[in-house]
Amino acid sequence: MDPALGIAEPHVDEKAGSPEREPAPWQALPVLSEQQSGDVELVLAYAAPILDKRQTSRLLKEVSAVHPLPAQPHLKRVRPSQDPSCPHALEMLLCLAGPAAGTRLLAELLPEPAVDPRGLGQPFLVPVPARPPLTRGQFEEARSHWPTNFHEDREVTRALSGQLFSAQERATMHGHMERAVWAAQQAASRGLRAVGAVVVDPASGRVLATGHDCRGAARPLLHATMVCIDLVAQGQGRGTYDLVPHPACSFAPANAPQSVRAGSVRKLDEDADGLPYVCTGYDLYITREPCAMCAMALVHSRVRRVFYGAPSPDGALGTRFRMHARSDLNHRFQAFRGVLEAQCRQLDPDP
Repeated sequence: MDPALGIAEPHVDEKAGSPEREPAPWQALPVLSEQQSGDVELVLAYAAPILDKRQTSRLLKEVSAVHPLPAQPHLKRVRPSQDPSCPHALEMLLCLAGPAAGTRLLAELLPEPAVDPRGLGQPFLVPVPARPPLTRGQFEEARSHWPTNFHEDREVTRALSGQLFSAQERATMHGHMERAVWAAQQAASRGLRAVGAVVVDPASGRVLATGHDCRGAARPLLHATMVCIDLVAQGQGRGTYDLVPHPACSFAPANAPQSVRAGSVRKLDEDADGLPYVCTGYDLYITREPCAMCAMALVHSRVRRVFYGAPSPDGALGTRFRMHARSDLNHRFQAFRGVLEAQCRQLDPDP
């Protein structure tokens, strides 16, 4: 307990970084982009049976020249016949069908003399995946419709299977989220919303800021995320908010030069003092999924990763939006959900 503040600090287990420590059951699951997490989109295409396998190589070359499919490089041109009772062993993808899909003759789809249709049977319609699969789950679904190339992101596969983080990393994450839970409990004891957050430098394991929801009628923007970002800025000699009335909100001072004045904002191309731009390279642990305002603040502050415990109905990192993965923003970060989810849900249950 800090005698000056009368606040009991969260207990720190000396074995928190040890792989022998077994945290309570939880999973840190990645919150993927809409493209990675969505269903496989299908479009109609024309295919035809290859009646003479000896013509396959020639047909492949000629058909690919006429219908190159530049937007579907993931699609293989030839597949085994899907009906074992058919006399032909192979089928070839010819071209996409377009909005006016219907019965077509080979002569309509493959103009001569560019393509010699000998060796091909009558075309038929087949659904094929419109875009390359981004996860193994999408790949399995895509190839059930048509053979598909897949360039696997092994980190995503490991994350989805719960194997991305080691036992020691999970123990460290557990400890940081416990501190965020403690901050949320301090907020609740003061009549504030029970949401807590912690900013950590993963390179050193140092906790740079601990904060909680401080919003009120006079300061409606002080969500826990906004508080922590400002506390990190205060540790760099900047910052805006007066958080002295909230003693559980604290920061670790950085070695900022005295010439840096409080309230000043670092520009992205300023690095003369050797400090990062606000939260560049740092991790945020927060008990509840950030809203759209806080998610955009995290984008602006260049955070590296966000770990949140409980989802929120208006959450912007997976529930309603996926702000962290938008390709039209100038920064993206990783988001993980589920760290100490049960404890975090109890802190601030949805109405």
